[in-house]
Amino acid sequence: MDIFDKKKRSEIMSKIKGKETKLELKLRDALLEAGITEFKMHYNITGKPDFAFPEIKVALFLDSCFWHNCPKCGSKPQTNEEFWENKLKRNAQRDREVNRQLKGEGWKVIRVWEHELGNPEKPIKRILKALGK
Repeated sequence: MDIFDKKKRSEIMSKIKGKETKLELKLRDALLEAGITEFKMHYNITGKPDFAFPEIKVALFLDSCFWHNCPKCGSKPQTNEEFWENKLKRNAQRDREVNRQLKGEGWKVIRVWEHELGNPEKPIKRILKALGK
């Protein structure tokens, strides 16, 4: 049971900012190792992509398997199931909306799943292709 009421918990959670997480740093290192250096992190456009290549309008999102409801390895908590099901569905819906809006603005959108960083060669190939390299 939470020691805070819903309003206070929401206020606390809204102040948590996930910049330069371990996953982002891992992908950043893989990009740099592949010679990809022209990115900006947390670029201020729709959806705030983790990495952006503004000159060629490519937005790169790194989706954690839990928060973005990965069909391969995402998991759902066993407590408060209805809340988590709705939350994770809304996250996936928001991802689709962001993709649609960015594409409408002329951006190419790439999404990399957290589990793909176990062997980053595959996502790096997709990224290089999107960058025209």
